[in-house]
Amino acid sequence: MSDAVLVADLDPASRRQATKGLRLGGFDVAIAHSIREIVSLLRRRQLVGIVVDPGPDPVAVVKDLRSRNELPIIVVSDRDDEWDKVDVLDAGADDYLTKPFGAEELVARLRAVLRRIVVPEPVHATIATDDFTICLADRRFVRRDGTEISLSPTEWKIVEVLASHPKHLVAHATLLRAVWGPDAVDKLAYLRVYMRNIRRKVEADPSRPRHFLTVPGLGLRFEPDPVEQTGTAP
Repeated sequence: MSDAVLVADLDPASRRQATKGLRLGGFDVAIAHSIREIVSLLRRRQLVGIVVDPGPDPVAVVKDLRSRNELPIIVVSDRDDEWDKVDVLDAGADDYLTKPFGAEELVARLRAVLRRIVVPEPVHATIATDDFTICLADRRFVRRDGTEISLSPTEWKIVEVLASHPKHLVAHATLLRAVWGPDAVDKLAYLRVYMRNIRRKVEADPSRPRHFLTVPGLGLRFEPDPVEQTGTAP
């Protein structure tokens, strides 16, 4: 089952328009008719984004969705007040389209959001930093002084995903799915524990990581060049 865009809109005409446009744009589509269905599909399907009309309480719906996943959320609504849009975007939505909207614009907006977070094709290489070298091919992590760092299998999976895509944001949900599978996309606590251990092992100062960096609210990034960052929560 391929990745899909989740469309959740109780308005049949709007839902059909969004679905048709997304499919013409090359996306698979999964449809939800309620919040319960959205939650179920988030657990069962591999998704790349959410297009949702959040109804009469958009801020609460968007906050709930954002608390469950890091997927791009595009809100479609007939509310066109500027402050409604601001509140929804502040709640965690990535974009906002006022109905009626063009299907082509929806697809373009979704692609623009995905370009900011989708992981590119991985590189298979030896990656050297000022502090250590990562050999992806034979799974070796070596400090500058030649000392080899021992990582657990799960720690290696996390390092491989991040180091294979240097300088690119990897969303929390993408990393969780890659390491633990689709049922773990909301288990952010997993990353907190393992990233703490990884930074303790590989960073010169784990409280101010230079290479395994957090992008607050979005995900993680491996930076081969030295970068200082305060705070270590994923």
